[in-house]
Amino acid sequence: MKAIFFKSSPSPTRMTPPSSPLHLTFSESLMEENIEAAELIITKWDSSSDNHSSSSNASLFSDDNREEAKQYLSSVKGLQKAMQYLVSHQASSEMLVRAQALMQTAMKRLEKEFYQIFKSFRFYLDPESFSAHSSSSRPSASRSSFSDLEEDESENESRDENDSIPGAQRVSLAAVEDLRAIAEAMIKAGYAKECIKIYKIIRKSFVDEALHGLGVDRTLNLQKVQKMDWEVLEVKIRNWLHAVKVAVKTMFPGERILSDQVFSISPAMGESCFVEISKEGALALFEFPENVAKCKKTPEKMFRFLDLYEAVSNLWPEVESMFNSESTSTLRSTAVNSLIKLGDAVRTMLTSFETAIQKDPSKSTVPGGGIHPLTRYVMNYISFLADYTEVLSDIVADWPLTIPSPLPEPFFGSPDNEESISSPVSVRLAWLILLMLCKLDGKAAMYKDVSLSYLFLANNLQYVVGKVRQSNLKILLGDEWVTKHELKVKQYCSNYERMGWSKVLASLPENPTAEIPVDQVKDHFRNFNLAFEETYTKQTSWVVPDPGLRDDIKISLARRMVPIYKEFYETYGGMHLRKEMWVESLVRYTPDDLGNYWSDLLNGSGSSGSVSSSSSRGGRSG
Repeated sequence: MKAIFFKSSPSPTRMTPPSSPLHLTFSESLMEENIEAAELIITKWDSSSDNHSSSSNASLFSDDNREEAKQYLSSVKGLQKAMQYLVSHQASSEMLVRAQALMQTAMKRLEKEFYQIFKSFRFYLDPESFSAHSSSSRPSASRSSFSDLEEDESENESRDENDSIPGAQRVSLAAVEDLRAIAEAMIKAGYAKECIKIYKIIRKSFVDEALHGLGVDRTLNLQKVQKMDWEVLEVKIRNWLHAVKVAVKTMFPGERILSDQVFSISPAMGESCFVEISKEGALALFEFPENVAKCKKTPEKMFRFLDLYEAVSNLWPEVESMFNSESTSTLRSTAVNSLIKLGDAVRTMLTSFETAIQKDPSKSTVPGGGIHPLTRYVMNYISFLADYTEVLSDIVADWPLTIPSPLPEPFFGSPDNEESISSPVSVRLAWLILLMLCKLDGKAAMYKDVSLSYLFLANNLQYVVGKVRQSNLKILLGDEWVTKHELKVKQYCSNYERMGWSKVLASLPENPTAEIPVDQVKDHFRNFNLAFEETYTKQTSWVVPDPGLRDDIKISLARRMVPIYKEFYETYGGMHLRKEMWVESLVRYTPDDLGNYWSDLLNGSGSSGSVSSSSSRGGRSG
């Protein structure tokens, strides 16, 4: 038989000294009544008794037995008082032995009810059902609780508030109140260990199943993570990102509230239960990102690592607040270490990315001067990095950038400009772009045609500026950076026009309306035809992917060339000179024809052949 020891309590009759005969007679009579009343209801609900009634198989805390539940808990309190008195005054009496046996029977029944409530209302006791409501919320409908029966005077006062609570939450709150009442009775009777054991087993099972349902693999240790293919591990990371948010935002807080409510009589017990049921699962959760951070680091893994860092960093305040006891220091250390390891990994990958730009091995040129694969890769990568500005700020804050030589002013803004970029993230991303642009300068030099080199540079810088404008890079680098690089694009375009069409322009006289000998006129038309056809045929395979930039170049070419050619054409190639036989053979293009031919330029169509034969464009046939 379990020995029970209680602290003695004051006598009910304060005016009579404890040692007086009147006090003893009165207390003995009252205690006997308490024991007899307790025996009556406890025996009724004792399923182990040979004479147990059918009610003993039912749930004491069902809606049909609410009044009996009240009486049962009240009788346990009375029995406890009787035992306290007997321990103080009649420690060797048979009545104490009888009372102890009844208390053991009652505790077994309450253990059963405690377990049964958890099982019956399993889906109502998930964290989302009650974590949104404070412990002061009381249910008033759908399912009554022992608390309602015990505190009838507060029922009307709380009814309006509880009417707004959804039915499922009212059920869960009522179940919690019943659990709290049972836990309080068992703890006061000295059966805290048994109560806590049941609680920990049931709720730890719930937490473990919930984590499993969220896709958390508890067996995924460092060795398994390191051997896993990246595609498989990436799926695991996505699952983890969802799971950790649900666990830290909903599941663990819900378990904390449930522990606090059920064991409101003893906050220390509630804390102990919460730690025991959640610590192992939480530790497994935060060991995962630390293990991932120890894997091989390559630039393509960067964004999943940043996602992990961001998740842990964002959830850290909740983790620190929930798991703030000495017994959970290992968990907090694991979460902090995961941030440290992930930060180190990100810095390593940034260094690898920088090195990859500097050592890009591609030697071939892009056909037509289009966008180089390095430009697409680097700018897409950097624009994605710009979406993680806050995370990167933490990671690179104490990581100085080592620049081998002074940088050109255009890449970092004017030193006198107060709005010039200065944050570590801005400087580092601008530096990466600069490295790429320097690399592109070297690739531009591989083109045999200088004008195509400039077109290549214009195309790629335009792509860079476009990416900056369309992403968070514009905020990081600033308007001045964008403006200066747009001007650089215009300079490249101007150089392309000058170098690419200089031979065509040089074929026309400086003064197109000046009177010159016929032989010189013929030479000018002949040279123009040859230069235009050669340039046109060559440049039909060149490309400007950006429609706006392509139109700007064509408009600029037209403004530079058409007026001069038009004046020369109207002076020496117009209808008033048709009587000259050489006009038909040498004047192949009207000014309008030039615009028609330019429509094919810079599209990368590659249409070639004899330009002069394209009579469908409106040109003269010679």
